[in-house]
Amino acid sequence: MYISIAGNIGSGKTTLTRLLSKHFGWQAHYESVENNPYINSFYEDMFRWSFNLQIYFLNTRFRQILEFRKSGIDIIQDRTIFEDAYIFAPNLHDMGLMSSRDFENYISLFELVSDFIKAPDLLIYLRASVPTLVRQIQKRGREYEISIRLDYLQKLNERYENWVNSYTKGKILIIDIDQLNFEENPNDLGVILDKVNAQINGLF
Repeated sequence: MYISIAGNIGSGKTTLTRLLSKHFGWQAHYESVENNPYINSFYEDMFRWSFNLQIYFLNTRFRQILEFRKSGIDIIQDRTIFEDAYIFAPNLHDMGLMSSRDFENYISLFELVSDFIKAPDLLIYLRASVPTLVRQIQKRGREYEISIRLDYLQKLNERYENWVNSYTKGKILIIDIDQLNFEENPNDLGVILDKVNAQINGLF
């Protein structure tokens, strides 16, 4: 079984990945942040480093998916390869933070590898308002995220909603986290576990 968690920056993907992995015994795969050689440079100069960052994510996530196929074990993944192609790269291009030349090159590469991509058996989307995202970004205190623009988060949210509303690659579970604190409140986590249980029971 292959489960993925999608959501905007600060939506709680990594935390929920860890909690679901522990509860269900799934192997967790996290987005590469600490070892990402481009992330700091990207937030300092988005236009200069946007293409490099997206290629890095495409490479690492594609390699992960190939490893998932070989492993034969139950896996939960923090963020999908589709979010880069359908949300982050187009958003950077539309905001003038990625050139048309780089964007077209990126999309061409994504289309090349897409035939080898297995969609998740279940996609969990964490829906969050911009104030919630900002609060959680500030709470975790990553220095390179302090300069993230509010309009950048808002445009990403809009793209997430458009993508989720047209998602047809598999089952999807949408969780509104504005009123949930699943990291610190066991009852809130229980609500999510019940929803996930209901979904995965339908996969077999």
